[in-house]
Amino acid sequence: MMDFDPKLYENVAINDADVRNIVLSYLVHNCFKETAEAFISCTGMNQPANYLVDMDLRKSIFIFAMEGNALKAMELTEHLTPNLLEEENDLRFDLLSLHFVDLLSSRKFTEALEFAQTKLAPFGKSPKYMQKLEDFMALLAYDEPDCSPMFHLMRSDYRQTIADNLNQAILVIPQWKHSYSKRLL
Repeated sequence: MMDFDPKLYENVAINDADVRNIVLSYLVHNCFKETAEAFISCTGMNQPANYLVDMDLRKSIFIFAMEGNALKAMELTEHLTPNLLEEENDLRFDLLSLHFVDLLSSRKFTEALEFAQTKLAPFGKSPKYMQKLEDFMALLAYDEPDCSPMFHLMRSDYRQTIADNLNQAILVIPQWKHSYSKRLL
């Protein structure tokens, strides 16, 4: 670990406006709408154009992904940002795999197998997905998949990573390409 020497930074000027913009960016990224509005009001910042557009929908998408409804998260993502999941195969695979895990968690093993055969198997044509597919299919071998060696695929931190990646992918797309934003303009 590198030693941190505060003396190196004592002459660095920190612009208050930059700090406020960083804080606001964090609040918007994480869908803290009310806090962002209060922050803007308290700091006297000018409200950036369209900064709240799509925030409620992004938050819903994130919550659906986190709470075990990956298909609804995908549906809303397609509504907000058409073609994102078609263009981002890794993200589409991750969301489909979340649904697969949700089926296993609900003990719907037959439905999970059918889902894997129709929705996940096509990814097997690409070598980059083979190991992940094998890991997910290994979960089927256990009566209690959350006790398997692949249990990390069923944990909330794995789900959190995918939900964060989805949120980030939506944020990267310019606002004017969001279908919901187009209806507001």
